[in-house]
Amino acid sequence: MTDILSREQVEAVNKMHNGCILNGGVGSGKSRTALYYYFKEQGGRFDSKLFTFPKNSKSLYIITTAKKRDSLEWEKELALFLLYPEESENKVVVDSWNNIKKYKDIRNAFFIFDEDHVTGYGEWTKTFLKITKWNKWIILSATPGDKWEDYIPVFIANGFYHSKGEFEAEHIVYEPFVKFKKVRRYLNTGRLVRLRRKILVDIPYKKHTIAHHEDVWVDYDMFLYKRTLKDRWDPYEQEPFTSASGLCYCLRKICNTDESRQEAALKVFAEHPKLIIFYNFDYERDILYSLDWSDAEIAELSGHAHKPVPESSSWVYLVQYNAGKEAWNCTKTDTILFFSQNYSYKDLVQSCGRIDRRDTPYKDLYYYHLHSHSSIDIAILKALKNKKNFNEGKFVYAE
Repeated sequence: MTDILSREQVEAVNKMHNGCILNGGVGSGKSRTALYYYFKEQGGRFDSKLFTFPKNSKSLYIITTAKKRDSLEWEKELALFLLYPEESENKVVVDSWNNIKKYKDIRNAFFIFDEDHVTGYGEWTKTFLKITKWNKWIILSATPGDKWEDYIPVFIANGFYHSKGEFEAEHIVYEPFVKFKKVRRYLNTGRLVRLRRKILVDIPYKKHTIAHHEDVWVDYDMFLYKRTLKDRWDPYEQEPFTSASGLCYCLRKICNTDESRQEAALKVFAEHPKLIIFYNFDYERDILYSLDWSDAEIAELSGHAHKPVPESSSWVYLVQYNAGKEAWNCTKTDTILFFSQNYSYKDLVQSCGRIDRRDTPYKDLYYYHLHSHSSIDIAILKALKNKKNFNEGKFVYAE
């Protein structure tokens, strides 16, 4: 067993139970740990490195991201347990959160919910609650929640509360007379701490890597930025803004297209000739492709193309956040440059994890974050450092 699971992973399995959240950092081996828990719960046998499942084992449904489903990442882990979707005696299904409603009527099966997507209260969460009522289940997450509201669906699924309303009535006092719903304080947090402790199971992952995060400050067109913010007028489209997102997009474009940001990227590359660069928008991609990378090989992972990481001695790998924040790994470099910031703390953690793997040969990993001193860059940076997500509406309203 030690060839497949670490001692820490085995310890985590022994603590797991139906309805728990397996909490482990990126690269900690949550998938493999979850599959072994499923194997153990089904009464499986392990002899001479051979996994054997009883014939009456529950069907296994893995709900993951579309990226992980399409990259067959789960299939690689399943193969270790001699499980193969659509080919094994035990029914195994790997599908994305986008299709979760297809499984709302499944009964007496085992569900693994990969990458916790039930922190809100939309259709995915409603379907999740229907599934958990009639099946065994666990959740895998690297960032299980940073506020109590994130745990409401899981608390309900575990039977701690009957509804979201009951939770709010017992634990939340909201600020009155505000445009956006804001928590003033929480009540009876002692019980919440106990409930969270009851469902969270940690993988004590001891990393051999050391992460070095460096904030690199760049310039921006202060005059154009202030005029755009004051007049609420789009200088590119020559029309007024009709939404908070439109204004924020324009403000970020003013910052992200400044030449000083490009110079900073080239300077980092001069010190790290194998460089992964994360970006948000297509105009950033165009800028990055136009720079002089000194004959380095350029490849990308985005909505435009999905190319592998280059094998040459000098390369730049351009990664769009939504396309490449998960489901691929790279142990060929020790450096990531974040050309622009992402709104999501969870996405930032996932992106950093692309090079922070158990099998990386590097001890020191370097992360360079480009920021300007503009109000929107500072607000995004503050949210991420506080492990929060940036909210465009709140920013525009405050400004």
